[in-house]
Amino acid sequence: MIPENQDEEILCSLKGKFKKDFEMKKDKLFFTDFITVGDCVEYDLNKDGSGVIKKIGKRKNHLSRKLPKVRGASYRGERLEQVVAANIDNVVVVTSVTSPDFNNRVLDRFLVAAESSHLNVTIVLNKIDLDQSDFANDWNKLYEGIGYKFILTSAETNTGILSLKEELKDAKNLFWGHSGVGKSSLLNKMYPELKLKIGEISQFSSKGTHTTVTSVMIKVDENTFIIDTPGIREIDPYGIRKSDLGHYFIEFGKYINKCKFNTCTHHHEPGCAVIEAVEKNRISPERYDSYLRILDTIEDDLNF
Repeated sequence: MIPENQDEEILCSLKGKFKKDFEMKKDKLFFTDFITVGDCVEYDLNKDGSGVIKKIGKRKNHLSRKLPKVRGASYRGERLEQVVAANIDNVVVVTSVTSPDFNNRVLDRFLVAAESSHLNVTIVLNKIDLDQSDFANDWNKLYEGIGYKFILTSAETNTGILSLKEELKDAKNLFWGHSGVGKSSLLNKMYPELKLKIGEISQFSSKGTHTTVTSVMIKVDENTFIIDTPGIREIDPYGIRKSDLGHYFIEFGKYINKCKFNTCTHHHEPGCAVIEAVEKNRISPERYDSYLRILDTIEDDLNF
């Protein structure tokens, strides 16, 4: 943990009362991690220089996803929540042209998770030096047309590095994305003093290997913080109802209130203004396809 009011790193443990609270709450579906990177805390300093956290401040926001599909990640058949970070100003979703290949449906899942927490989002498409077909500009046009900040970058040629660095100034910035997209390479280019470890791409799966093993917040400037997260291979937004999903596809906003039914899921209902907008190419079919795929993964019986 690096406190905001000092540059010294202090290794802290949690007071026992937090563990007791966890034991009392862990059987509830709405339980979230009781501490995560980005949390503001109060602590007592021990004689050996370590600390004991005694209070966790109220979060202004947090970003989460469903726990990956592994044993113990569900309760009564429903996936539990994993809090990624708290008290964030910006989410930087990093994708890549290749190794791993760009996947707009995966990108849209990241965007929905960020939008559902009402966070400012910047999209980065990295490794554009490997773009042989110039498709990066097509995706740039699509997402900028929706309203997202979209930056094309290359750690090899320094393309977009200064523009990205400018976006991060005076804010807490979470870097999020799949393994292997080049988050650490970009951070090293912007802040060479970090010297983050760079991973390799598996020749068998063409997927990245994990180099960042835990989330950490790093102070890189007077008022600028970077939260570097481990690359992930699965992203399912948490805590979203089918009737609410459309609100997190921001281009749907101008059509949602024109639907015939106020509970419209924009899937099959008659008089759906969103479907009509897709048919008239006012909403891209690629984004609508992403919407339908996410809709299909949402449980009907969520109780929040």
